[in-house]
Amino acid sequence: MSFTDPIGDLITRIRNAQMLGRKIVKTPSSKMRSAVLEVLKREGYIKSYETKEINSSMRETEIELKYMDGVPVISEISRVSKPGRRVYEQIEKLAKVRNGLGISILSTSHGVLSDHEARQKNVGGEVLIKVF
Repeated sequence: MSFTDPIGDLITRIRNAQMLGRKIVKTPSSKMRSAVLEVLKREGYIKSYETKEINSSMRETEIELKYMDGVPVISEISRVSKPGRRVYEQIEKLAKVRNGLGISILSTSHGVLSDHEARQKNVGGEVLIKVF
């Protein structure tokens, strides 16, 4: 199965699972999805994720969502750069999400990073997702 926008599919699955109060959501696996999930885990927006092999040609990622007092930790997640309209930002011009309370996830020459990590490394790139 191929997707036009695998990152958009990932955040839609996370958003839908949180609306239903699910603890675990499954999604097809890819390197880009794993990189985005790693940033979400490092920043404390999800508990964990694990990639499992279904058969010889398919892999699936299980994401354990994080809740605090029954309320999802991720209150808002949105796609910025889309397949039809890519958004690139220099690190000096990258705006903070909700005055620094949220994060942007960027695809940079140093890999997929949060905006905090990108500022430390002084690299800009494609803004994939904003999370609050």
